[in-house]
Amino acid sequence: MKPQDIEDLSFKIIEEEAGDHGFSEKEWPIARRVIHTSADFEYVDNLRFHPEAIESGIAAIRAGKPIFTDTNMALSGIRKMEVKSFDGSVTCLVADPVVAATAKTQGITRSKAAVDAVADKLDGAIYAVGNAPTALLRLLELVREGRIKPALIVGFPVGFVNAAESKAELLETAGVPYITNVGRKGGSNVAAAAVNALLIMAAAR
Repeated sequence: MKPQDIEDLSFKIIEEEAGDHGFSEKEWPIARRVIHTSADFEYVDNLRFHPEAIESGIAAIRAGKPIFTDTNMALSGIRKMEVKSFDGSVTCLVADPVVAATAKTQGITRSKAAVDAVADKLDGAIYAVGNAPTALLRLLELVREGRIKPALIVGFPVGFVNAAESKAELLETAGVPYITNVGRKGGSNVAAAAVNALLIMAAAR
């Protein structure tokens, strides 16, 4: 089978198994791609969308606003062709030597230091978190302080320590559109899948 045939068949299977999922016409392409990348139908029940998330994310992409990620895995998974078509960029600074040095000096995670390193670039931008709760928590702290106003936070930190809690806090933080889920599940592949769905939607307009 050709790659497109495999994807088309996968989406058909997802459509059949998801049944009456309850997502809107705009939400479903994102949910479907998240399920596709994870093979996990629990996302049918645990995905959450801010009412302005999709339009805000698409507008940011089409305006060439930067996309930041907390992991190089998410960075690798995001579709660069669509990003470049809008003169945008995708960046991850978690392995940057200056960020690493700052994290060591301040006694914080590199993920948190990476957020601070780009704080002055986050107004109107997209930040995709697929691993580190500390990155998401720092983003929310900056939002509450009025220091940043991102167009969208894609929040899918995964794990047992503060992953579910940070996403719960995202759901309760006013002033920022989000795409996230409830619970411990997530991952860089899921965060990248959500961003990719937005990129495809932006390119189709």
